[in-house]
Amino acid sequence: MTEANRLSFSYLCKSVFICGLFFLVAGAGTAARAQGGGKAEPGRIEFKRGATSTTISGVVRNDEEAEYVLSATQGQRLIIKLTNTPAKSSCFDLKGPDGVGVGLEYDCNWNYSKVLPATGEYFLVVARPSQARGTSRYRLTVMIR
Repeated sequence: MTEANRLSFSYLCKSVFICGLFFLVAGAGTAARAQGGGKAEPGRIEFKRGATSTTISGVVRNDEEAEYVLSATQGQRLIIKLTNTPAKSSCFDLKGPDGVGVGLEYDCNWNYSKVLPATGEYFLVVARPSQARGTSRYRLTVMIR
C-alpha cells in the first residue's frame, strides 16, 4: 500500500468514526426528547380487592400535570380528597366519560363528592394553579361507594 493510499484510508476511517459518533449522539438526543417531551398515558386508578379507596402520592412541577383515569358506574358516589405541600399548591379537574366536566374545573377546594351521572372512564388531572415556577407535592385519595 502506498503512502497516499494509507493516508487516504486513514482519513476515510476517521471520517466514518466521526460520522458514526455524530449519529450516535443525535440518536441519543432524539430518544431523550421523545422520552421527556412526549405525552405519557394517564395512570390508572385501581382499587385493591374489597377496597373502596386508594391513595396516590405525586409531584407536579411548574406547568406539569399528573393525569389519571378510573372506571366507575352511574349512581356510584365519587369522593376525591387532595392535600398538598405547600398548602394550596395544586388543584384537580375531573372530566366524565363523554369528556365533559362534571361540575368543576381545577377545583381548589380539595374535597369533592358527587354521585356519578354516567358509567365509563373518568379522567382526573392534578396541576398547579399557577404557571409560575414551583413544586407541589400532593396526596390524592379517591373513594368510590
